[in-house]
Amino acid sequence: MVKSIGFIGTGVMGSAIIGHLLKEGYFVNVYNRTKSKAASLVENGAQWYCDPKTVADHSEIIFTMVGYPSDVEEVYFGHNGIIESDLKQKIVVDLTTSTPSLAVRIAEKVQEMGGESLDAPVSGGDIGAQKGTLTVMAGGSETAFQKALPVFNFFSSKVVLQGPSGAGQHTKMANQIMIAGTMLGMTEVLVYADKAELNLEKVLDTLSGGGAANWSLANYAPRILQDNYSPGFFVKHFIKDLKIALDEAEKMKIKLPLTLLAKDLYSQLADQGYENDGTQALIKLWWTDGKRPD
Repeated sequence: MVKSIGFIGTGVMGSAIIGHLLKEGYFVNVYNRTKSKAASLVENGAQWYCDPKTVADHSEIIFTMVGYPSDVEEVYFGHNGIIESDLKQKIVVDLTTSTPSLAVRIAEKVQEMGGESLDAPVSGGDIGAQKGTLTVMAGGSETAFQKALPVFNFFSSKVVLQGPSGAGQHTKMANQIMIAGTMLGMTEVLVYADKAELNLEKVLDTLSGGGAANWSLANYAPRILQDNYSPGFFVKHFIKDLKIALDEAEKMKIKLPLTLLAKDLYSQLADQGYENDGTQALIKLWWTDGKRPD
């Protein structure tokens, strides 16, 4: 049974996941580039270490959840990175939405060292992380998956092994492609209904009971009506994900026009200074500062 867990990346979602693990009695070792962001976790029992290697040295299973593929590469292969630790009989799990090729590279290196690796990006946003109801899409061996599954179950409601290393990241790309469509649709619903002088609360309540129901409509539309653009998921990170999906599609020689449109629209949003807003801020391309037109 795993007793000590390492967790690198204490952002919005990482902190919520660590909170669940601490409540379950795990000894959690943490590292984050900005130490202050881990302060509340340390106060609640987490152990701070000064670099990823030292976290890995003291942990049986090491989770990473950072921003970009370049951050993943730095955490694993950089100075004092995870790879510099002795990973024999240990498991590393990358929860970051990253590239399938990097997931394969990590897996190959960790296997050479006698350890095991999973790429396991998640879906469900900040709400899912807080409630412990995330969906985990894993890639790697069945053996590694079964060892990590009891830990996954403490912060997730659905955990599925999708295939070998890289398959988790490919599945997350499929997830982001779907979300791109629903976010565009949700935004246009509000713009259209508002222009038609409908009661937006009634419209949302009605649509949520029919074929138009979806996660974005249920979770992000109410935030827009409350002028709440805080990031459950950052615009800048969604752009990163859509670029990965489009790059992978190009490698497979397929076209994804809606995903391309979503990437372009979110890039426009970021260019206007909203890259650190939540993805629901897309409506700011229609409503100035996210405020409904008078």
